[in-house]
Amino acid sequence: MNKNRHAGVLLGKFRSIQNAIFLVMALLVLSAIGIVTVISLNFTRTSIYENTITYTRQLTGQVNSDIDSYINYMENISSMLAENSDVQKFLFGSGIQAEEAGEQLMSQFATVLNSRSDIYNLGILQANGKALFNKGNSYINSYVDISQLAWYKEAVENKDSICLSSAHVQHVISGERPWVITLSRYIPDQTGKKEGGVLFVDLNYSAIRKLCDDSSVGKKGYIFIIDKEGNIVYHPQQQQLYNELQTENIEEVMNCTSDYLELGKGDSKKLYTVSRSEKTGWTVVSCSYTSELLKRSNQAQELYMLMAVILVAVALIISSIVSKGITRPIHKLQSSMALIQEGDFQAGNVEVDSRNEIGSLTETFNVMTQKIQELMVQIIEEQQAKRKSELKALQSQINPHFLYNTLDSIIWMAEEGKNEEVVVMTASLAKLFRQIISNEEEEISIFQEVEYCRNYLIIQKMRYKDKLEFEIDLDPDIKGEKIIKLVLQPLIENAIYHGLKYKESKGMLILKGYGLEDDIIFEIIDNGVGMDQDTMEHIFERHKVNYRSNGVGVYNVERRIRLSYGQEYGISYKSKLGEGTVATVKIPKERRDVHEKA
Repeated sequence: MNKNRHAGVLLGKFRSIQNAIFLVMALLVLSAIGIVTVISLNFTRTSIYENTITYTRQLTGQVNSDIDSYINYMENISSMLAENSDVQKFLFGSGIQAEEAGEQLMSQFATVLNSRSDIYNLGILQANGKALFNKGNSYINSYVDISQLAWYKEAVENKDSICLSSAHVQHVISGERPWVITLSRYIPDQTGKKEGGVLFVDLNYSAIRKLCDDSSVGKKGYIFIIDKEGNIVYHPQQQQLYNELQTENIEEVMNCTSDYLELGKGDSKKLYTVSRSEKTGWTVVSCSYTSELLKRSNQAQELYMLMAVILVAVALIISSIVSKGITRPIHKLQSSMALIQEGDFQAGNVEVDSRNEIGSLTETFNVMTQKIQELMVQIIEEQQAKRKSELKALQSQINPHFLYNTLDSIIWMAEEGKNEEVVVMTASLAKLFRQIISNEEEEISIFQEVEYCRNYLIIQKMRYKDKLEFEIDLDPDIKGEKIIKLVLQPLIENAIYHGLKYKESKGMLILKGYGLEDDIIFEIIDNGVGMDQDTMEHIFERHKVNYRSNGVGVYNVERRIRLSYGQEYGISYKSKLGEGTVATVKIPKERRDVHEKA
C-alpha cells in the first residue's frame, strides 16, 4: 500500500498525465534495452571466440592432413625408385653393368627433379663412398663421414621403414649446404653379400611453405611445424629463430595436453592450436593473436551499441505517441472519421470509456457508422448474389461438345473392350461434373479447383493420346487457400484447343501453383503453336472470346478475377510462335473483402 501511495504521489507531481506515462514507459524500455544489450555483448564475444577456436582447430587439422598426404606422396616416389632393379645393379654390381645402371638412374632422377621443384636433392649412396646424386653433376663431400650422418644412421637402423628427418643443413654434396628435410630409406643387398646403401630425398620448403602459408589464420597469424623432439621443421620466420632474433613458445606447445592453449597477455596474447600427426610424428601448430580474433567481436559490439541507441530513440518516440494516444481520445475520433472518409468502416468503430461529452459524441458517431455499414453489407450481399448468378450461368456454358465427345470416347473404348480406360474416363467425368454441380459456393479451395483441372486433363489426355501429356505442380502450402471457381479450367482448355491441338508432335501442359509473398501465382505452360504479338495484344477483348470452345473465355475469367480481387490481379500472357505459351494467374492470399470485414 505504501509503495502504491508513493508511486501515486510521485506521478502526481507531474502536471501532465501524458508526461508521467511517457516517463514510466521510457524507463521500462530503457532498462529492458540495457539488459538485453549487455547480455548480447557478452554472448557474442564468447560465441565468436569459440567459433574461432573451432575454425582454427579444423584448419590446423586440415594442414596436418595435407602434409601427411604430401609426405606419403614423396614416400611413394622413393619407393618407386628404391624398387628399381637398376638400384641393385648400381650399388652392388660392378663394371659396365653398374655404369649402365647408374646412367639409367640418373635419367630417372632427372625426370623426377624436372617435374618436382620441391625436391632439392635425390641420391643413392653407401658408407664406402659409392654415390649417385641428382643428374650426375653433383659429387660427394669428401670431408663428410657418411655413416655418421643422422638421417643415414636412422635409415640403417630402421631397415624396414621410411625415415623422415627434421630440418637440417645438408652437406653430403660437395659445395652445397641447403636447409632441407630428408626422407631416407635403407636399400639392402638382395644377395645378402654386401652392406646395403641408402636412398634419400631432400625436400626444400616450397611445398610445405605453400600448405602452411595458404591457410589463413588472420593477417598476423601463422602456422609452423615441430618434430617429436621439439625441433623446428618449418617456421615462416625460421631464419630469425635460428639467429635468436625471435622466440617461439615451443616448450609450452610440446607440454600441452589439449589441442589448444593461450599464452601471453593483452595485445600480445596468442592462441595456439595443435594437431599431431601419427604418420610423421610432426606437430602442426597454428598461432593467432587473440586481439585479431576478437576484432569481429568488437565490431559486433559497436553494432549492438548503435542498435541500442536506435532502439532507445525509437522507444522514446513510441512512448510519446502512446502517451498522447491515451490522453487524447478525441484524436482517435478524428482518426476514425478520416478512416470512414476513406471507406474503412471496420476500423471506424471507436471505443471510449469516458462518460463526458466526448463519450456521447463517440456513441453517436458509432451509431451512424453502424447504419452506413449495414447499408454497405446489403449492397455487398446483392452484388454477391449477382456474382453467384453469373457463376451458374458460366457453369451452364460448359461446352456440350466436350461432353458429347467424351461420351463418344467412352462408347468407343467400351466397344474395343478397354474396360480399365472406360472406368478411368467415366470416373473422371463423374468427378468433373460433381464438382461443378454440387458446390454452390462462389469460392472453393485451391485444392478443389486443381482437382477439377486434374480430372479434366485426365479426360483430355485419354481423348488425345498422341497429343497431350500434363504435369501438375502444386505447393502444399497454398492448398487450403480460397479461389473463385472456374478460373484455371477455361485457361487450360484454351491452351489445349488453341495451342496443343494444332501441334504436330505430342504436347506438354504444365500447371504450377505457388505462393509469392502475399500473392498466389498459377502458371499454365504449354509447348504448343504459340501466339503472335497481335493476338496477345487483343486477347482480353470481349469480341475475341472463342465461344466455340466453352463460352467462358479469357475475357470472362479476367473480368471475374478483377471484380473479386481488385484491378491489380488477373491474367498475363507470354508467348512465342512455334515455342508455346505461358498464362499466369495472380490472386491474393487470405482475401478479406468488404462483406467479410462487416
